[in-house]
Amino acid sequence: MKHEQFEDILIYFSKSLMGKENEEDILWDLAKNCISKLGFVDCVIYLVDHPKQVLVQKAAYGPKNPRDFKLHNPVNIAIGDGITGCVAKTGKPELVMDTSLDPRYILDDDNRLSEICVPIVYEDVLYGVIDCEHPEKGFFTARHLKMLSAIASICAIKIKSVRDNKELIEKQDKLFQLREEMLGLKLKTLNSQLNPHFVFNSLNAIQYFITTQNTKLALDYFSTFSRLVRFYLKQLGKDTVSLYNEIDMLHWYLKLQKLRYDDSFEYSISIEKKSGDLKEITIPSFVILLVFENLVEQSNINKVIDQHFNIDIATSEKKVVLKIQYHCKSMEQTTPPKNDYRNEIMKWQDQVELLNTVKGYQITHNTTSANNDGVNIKSIVLELPNLA
Repeated sequence: MKHEQFEDILIYFSKSLMGKENEEDILWDLAKNCISKLGFVDCVIYLVDHPKQVLVQKAAYGPKNPRDFKLHNPVNIAIGDGITGCVAKTGKPELVMDTSLDPRYILDDDNRLSEICVPIVYEDVLYGVIDCEHPEKGFFTARHLKMLSAIASICAIKIKSVRDNKELIEKQDKLFQLREEMLGLKLKTLNSQLNPHFVFNSLNAIQYFITTQNTKLALDYFSTFSRLVRFYLKQLGKDTVSLYNEIDMLHWYLKLQKLRYDDSFEYSISIEKKSGDLKEITIPSFVILLVFENLVEQSNINKVIDQHFNIDIATSEKKVVLKIQYHCKSMEQTTPPKNDYRNEIMKWQDQVELLNTVKGYQITHNTTSANNDGVNIKSIVLELPNLA
């Protein structure tokens, strides 16, 4: 075959691949069109399965392909086995003039006396192997080897491009999905905090204080409730919040719930500041508040008494550590808890998992429970990133 013919085949193959957008089309185009133009009678194209360390037959020209885009008795070859497996292992092409003298030769559909095998490789990444055989001894030449190696290189570049595009599309689809989940998280968190039942019960508590002429408590409750509503609405479109504001709102939230539940619990907040101003420390929004939303509502479902929250917050340049120790005593329940809005409250653990997935925050948490002489003790350690 003349040099001009080699160039024509390379140009033909390059143009033919331009419109191919999946690996199957690339491999079958290579086998059925390009290989046939070289005058070969048999060719099998393998792709490597890296986890299993095997070569998998994907396309063919000749006896292995009696029908369009169908392989006859496809086989897998372990990397390192046979001539094809050795080429996959070494990454170096081989030209075998007489297969009867090569102990590595593996019989597939028929015995053939010459073989040429080249790796499909680009930037040290092995994608597969092109393996061609012929019944005549010494059929393949060094020019064939050079030509087939060039074709394999073009094929490898195209496969890489297709896989990169596929990975990019998958990442974009995943990003869109995560953005939708993040929006749903924000709406669900707000719904959890400003559920109509919560709002109604808060307004009902204000009405109760007014009708019992407890004006001071009514004004105090209304003022606290207003602060929370403004904070939630202001934070709805934001992913982060200053630690100062979050602690401030935590205080107002616990105060509101304490008023609402007739002083059924006590709480204390202590802060250990190692560096920086609390207003300059930034953390993911709503995480801390949702933890206490879960704890307070669940404790009231369970009708516990003698509740106390010990809240310790430690800050550093890289993280904020929240330590909660919750003490309470159980009461016997005569009736099962009502199926009300508390069942709609989002679990704070689900929020943390989604934030880690979407934002990569690497928030960690650990919860332990114990019972000491009738006193239930729950400890929660939550590590949040300092996003300042």
